[in-house]
Amino acid sequence: MDAGRRLLTLREGSIIVVTVIALIYFGTSTSAFFHGDSLKSLLPYFAPYAILAAGEVFVMINGEIDLSIGATWLFTPFVFFKFTDLGLPLVPALILALVVATAIGLINGFFVAYIGLASFVATLGMLFVLDGLSLIISHATQVSPFPGTSVTGSTGTFASVFGGGTYSELFWALGIVLVLQIALSFSRWGLYTIAVGGNRHGASEAGINVKWNLIRNFAVCALLAGFAGILEAVRAKTATPDPGASNDFLLLSIAAAVAGGTLLQGGAGTVVGALIGAVFLGILQEGLNLKGVSANYRDLYLGLALLIAMTANTFIGRVRLGSGHG
Repeated sequence: MDAGRRLLTLREGSIIVVTVIALIYFGTSTSAFFHGDSLKSLLPYFAPYAILAAGEVFVMINGEIDLSIGATWLFTPFVFFKFTDLGLPLVPALILALVVATAIGLINGFFVAYIGLASFVATLGMLFVLDGLSLIISHATQVSPFPGTSVTGSTGTFASVFGGGTYSELFWALGIVLVLQIALSFSRWGLYTIAVGGNRHGASEAGINVKWNLIRNFAVCALLAGFAGILEAVRAKTATPDPGASNDFLLLSIAAAVAGGTLLQGGAGTVVGALIGAVFLGILQEGLNLKGVSANYRDLYLGLALLIAMTANTFIGRVRLGSGHG
């Protein structure tokens, strides 16, 4: 009983409970759920959401939101492919593409911190800008990650590390989540992020550079979104300029962060919770696919499941507060 109560006092407690319930349900009702092929298809589904949500957590703890992460996820692979078209080696092209993604975050942060725009407005504008640029750069057609080359030799090694390997996206997601959770819990960066989200004026009075903290977190968020986009494009061996798909990534990544225990009003959050939220979304997606649920009903069931998860999050949050764990 005490162990169960301690679980509920964790910020990740609600999503852990809901994820375990979903896992048991699909595991017992669908014999193929724990099959190796099923698990392999699950991994590339939730890993990109975990990476996107991990960056979004830092922005949301600040009391802000980045609506452009899906568009950054869409846009960055095309920048990477353009650099490779110019003859740059793969690793330098990757680094430059990530620099571009980081610059997008710096621009978002500048508009929020210095111009004073609401993050909803600034990043919504950036979303449309990047969606448009993706269509222009790609000429609204699919692009191959390694045009004119076969995926062998050094190219094959690059692909296996950066998204093409069966577990490469999973390893990247786990590594990123681990580093960011440690930073959030134990570093001055994390302490300042929580302070800025909890009381921006008080944080400024305490000597924290609020503007720099905001800009840095937007930059990290965009960097991770761009990296996740490149991983996905390399895995799929193609990039498609589909703003609809990028918006799905945006909304589900935010859902993973919120379901994992990050407050929309800022001041508290957990990167590990966002990872578990992404796993929950992956279990739902794979479970519904294996059960043969029609695509017409999939979004309905997904929405209902998220509402249940968030309702559980609210009630368990009250238990946490009642136990003295803020």
